[in-house]
Amino acid sequence: MTGETTHRRKLWLHAVLFLATFFTTTVAGAVQAGVDFISDPRQLVAGLPFSATLMSILLVHEMGHYLMSRYYRVEATLPYFIPGPSFIGTFGAFIKMQSQMPHRRALFDIGAAGPLAGFVLSVPAVVVGFRLSTIGPADPSGGISLGSSLLLTFLSKLTLGVVPDDVNILLHPIGAAGWVGLFVTALNLLPAGQLDGGHVTYAMFGKRAVWLARLTLAALATLAITGLWSGWWVWALLIFFTGVRHPPPVDPDTPLDRKRKILGWVVLAILAVTFIPTPFTISEADPPEERRQPEGPGGLQRAGGREVFDERPIELAPVFFDHHAPGGRALDL
Repeated sequence: MTGETTHRRKLWLHAVLFLATFFTTTVAGAVQAGVDFISDPRQLVAGLPFSATLMSILLVHEMGHYLMSRYYRVEATLPYFIPGPSFIGTFGAFIKMQSQMPHRRALFDIGAAGPLAGFVLSVPAVVVGFRLSTIGPADPSGGISLGSSLLLTFLSKLTLGVVPDDVNILLHPIGAAGWVGLFVTALNLLPAGQLDGGHVTYAMFGKRAVWLARLTLAALATLAITGLWSGWWVWALLIFFTGVRHPPPVDPDTPLDRKRKILGWVVLAILAVTFIPTPFTISEADPPEERRQPEGPGGLQRAGGREVFDERPIELAPVFFDHHAPGGRALDL
């Protein structure tokens, strides 16, 4: 088999995975919208606003890593998208790094490019989603409520004049995809191991970054123990078993310049304002004789039209599995 034939087959694989993931995210969007696309497949179009927005965010994130890798002549593959039977229709995307990082500056730029690119696209998606959303009482049939971060609270106040803790926001699919994008950004920026945040903090602090990684591991375990979200156990275990230490680049000693150090603190600030301690809460349907409007739902409730989709409890941690191959050879979402 020639190298050209292998390259063509890989391009086909990337394309097929992208199209398959676009389809599964469209199905997920249609399910969230509450349409019956089984009886009428034409109703799948109801899932396109969610799918197109989410796929764009994932693509921009991965292409940020890919293009910066090309700039530094670090060998990397095109993004692999992973379709999956989750309520967002995907298990994420990743690129494979096939050569070692040359120095801390390249490590910083490649690690930060993905989450920064995804963040830049996710924020306007949330703003547009808020403007297209409606405010109303929670549906007594129950459903999944999305948690809020400092940034989401600010954006809801800016666009709607209200904060999520005061009202129930029936979030438009574009806003829901933007919410996923911001959540993915926060997860990727956790400063530990070989996550994007681990790349950034190692580039900033060198070997001392291991203490920040250990603190992150302890914080995730604490969040899980306190019952804010059981999915933090999964993330804590992933970081523990893949290692809190970051492998060094070829040149581990040359420090970052002043501009990158400032940008590094900006990246950590983005983590702080996008982090959601309780990403999801699942409420069960009220008995018919006890159904009433709640006085203070605490979160953003995802709905299609006026109905909140009523699904079984979903563990989200496997959806956003962010694992890097040993030796720093993968950037995953």
